[in-house]
Amino acid sequence: MPAKLLEGRSLADKIKEELKKEIEVLKKEGCPLLLAAVQVGEDFASRVYLKQQKKACQELGIDYQIKELPLQITQEELLSFIESLNQDKKITGIILQMPLPSHLNAHQIQMRLSPLKDVESIHPLNMGRLIYGDNKIFPPTAGAVVELLKSAGQNLKGKEIVIVGHSEIVGKPLSLLLLQSEFSSPTVTVCHIATQDLAFHIRRAEILIVAVGKPQLIKADSLKEGAIVIDVGINRVPVLDGKGREVLDERGRPKFQIVGDVEFEKAKEICSYITPVPGGVGPLTTALLLKNTVECAKLQKVS
Repeated sequence: MPAKLLEGRSLADKIKEELKKEIEVLKKEGCPLLLAAVQVGEDFASRVYLKQQKKACQELGIDYQIKELPLQITQEELLSFIESLNQDKKITGIILQMPLPSHLNAHQIQMRLSPLKDVESIHPLNMGRLIYGDNKIFPPTAGAVVELLKSAGQNLKGKEIVIVGHSEIVGKPLSLLLLQSEFSSPTVTVCHIATQDLAFHIRRAEILIVAVGKPQLIKADSLKEGAIVIDVGINRVPVLDGKGREVLDERGRPKFQIVGDVEFEKAKEICSYITPVPGGVGPLTTALLLKNTVECAKLQKVS
């Protein structure tokens, strides 16, 4: 039987409905809610998220600002800009869109964020709290994966979970979240670009989570029968016809589509559950980002 789809939109809608009540209370108490997104240069995946973030903020009544900065900005200039956002009492949440240009030291910039305004939970203080399981905010994409797994209603005790991708915003925090006691101790393996024989690990994965950013990297024939697959990847690729040629629009320009890191159409015939791209992890990530924005506002209120 074809896999059941783990769609994030319904879960996201439920979270947003709950947030509307909290936001209403905060506003009555005179607490501001403003999320500032810092974008340095141009990046397609970041643009997709920015659009989703703005729409979701408007829906919930959270003010949203995009702080567009030039590609050539220096490390010192960006650090100074982040500090100005930290000091601005009207701003309750800050998100630093990744990736940053190669000449910037992302870790240094992330460390400059106020932990109380860090809606992505990437500051070392917030990331460290993942180890102890006492977080008020969670990395949104990693949190979205966890929520989708919960929605599948599966007992994770002793399950073989393989994560492909070891980034600071998905792979690393996700491994820490999954190792917390509430998930009944699954066995978590994290693979990356230097992993030897990646196919070996994928074939034994009862739950496979892929967050690499390479279109259709994971082929269906490498998956374990009945596996649960969470595809975090967002990739923009040309639309091809039956002969492998690019499909053009009415202006003669190539058409594009959004795909994940997994060969979806074939994989869904093998898996028990799989996330669509788009419509899987993305909507839920945005909802959890807004939840973090509300939590940050509440933390600042009592600090």
